[in-house]
Amino acid sequence: MDLVFWATQVVADELAESLPRRFAHVLGVGRKARIAAPLFDPNERELLVASALLHDVGYAPRLAYTGFHPLDGASFLADGQANGRLCSLVAHHSCAYREAELRGLSAELARWTDESTPLRDALWWADMTTTPDGEPTSVHDRIEEIQKRYGPEDLVTFFIRQAKPELVGAVERTEERLRAAGVDYTAK
Repeated sequence: MDLVFWATQVVADELAESLPRRFAHVLGVGRKARIAAPLFDPNERELLVASALLHDVGYAPRLAYTGFHPLDGASFLADGQANGRLCSLVAHHSCAYREAELRGLSAELARWTDESTPLRDALWWADMTTTPDGEPTSVHDRIEEIQKRYGPEDLVTFFIRQAKPELVGAVERTEERLRAAGVDYTAK
């Protein structure tokens, strides 16, 4: 079965009814990933788009075992025999290791390796330049939105402040690759 088709079905099943706004976000991240896909070979294109669609599947209420969505999503995918690299991309999306440290879940997250590749950067770019409603935004506006949504005392706000240099770096590297390849992308 086509990996992107399968990923679309999984997120529709897990998020469309229970978390429609999150579902809109992952569809938007999938659209952004398709923009970056030409930077990669065909197998990696499919992996990028599938990981973009699945990156937040761990928010699904029935999958929220630890309450840390990257870990819960990767565990769900691994339990379903998903590709190990797909699980790793979901587990480590958007600097998840920093939040795992704050939650005391670093050992659990260590089951998967953060590959630190251009494909990983493109996934982070797609996530960090897409609003909760699935629309394009800038990385700086997205980080500000996350902080406002969670409030000044929340762990997620602390995490996003810590992660900002790495997130902005991944976005900037991806946008440079897109420009060098002549790929048109929407930046706010």
